[in-house]
Amino acid sequence: MAAPFIHESAYVDDGAVIGDDTRIWHFCHVNAGAVIGERCSLGQNVVVMPGTKIGDNVKIQNNVSIYEGVELEDDVFCGPSMVFTNVINPRSHVSRKHEYRRTLVRRGVSIGANATIVCGATLGEYAFVGAGAVVSRDVKAYALVVGVPAKQVGWVCACGEKLAQKDGGRGTGDGSGAQRLVCGACESAYMLADGMLTPEGTA
Repeated sequence: MAAPFIHESAYVDDGAVIGDDTRIWHFCHVNAGAVIGERCSLGQNVVVMPGTKIGDNVKIQNNVSIYEGVELEDDVFCGPSMVFTNVINPRSHVSRKHEYRRTLVRRGVSIGANATIVCGATLGEYAFVGAGAVVSRDVKAYALVVGVPAKQVGWVCACGEKLAQKDGGRGTGDGSGAQRLVCGACESAYMLADGMLTPEGTA
């Protein structure tokens, strides 16, 4: 693997950890204590604060700030100008650094441009947040959420395509009430039961 690429206009403080093949572009600032994995890409004007952790193969587009309390697992996509927060009730004259709420973005999540993730939420694996959405609560794995406030409007495959019900919603026929959803793009299959979606064949 190649050493990380850091553009000459970017600042990476001593004490920051940058993985191999990661690319840090124009006017970024990575603070001491931040940990960034391998094969990541940080677009223009990205700020990564101390104590944050970014997994492998994470794509962070222009004008995104990763604040303390935010953790991004592997394969996360952060669209242009989307927003994280870390304090639920900020006041300029009241210090609340001891009240930071954790935001966890699980593996494979995509967050659309200009979306806002209010602190304290967990975004489940491969969830998809539509552009401009405001997320103020947990999002289920593989859920598609849009709007203000964000509401679930469907399910998405790990490849990013919206899932369709192959059997028209009649269930699997085994008496469990579970439904089988199949991706029209990659043909991956999932089981929907009790409001949760899991890849077919997993426990």
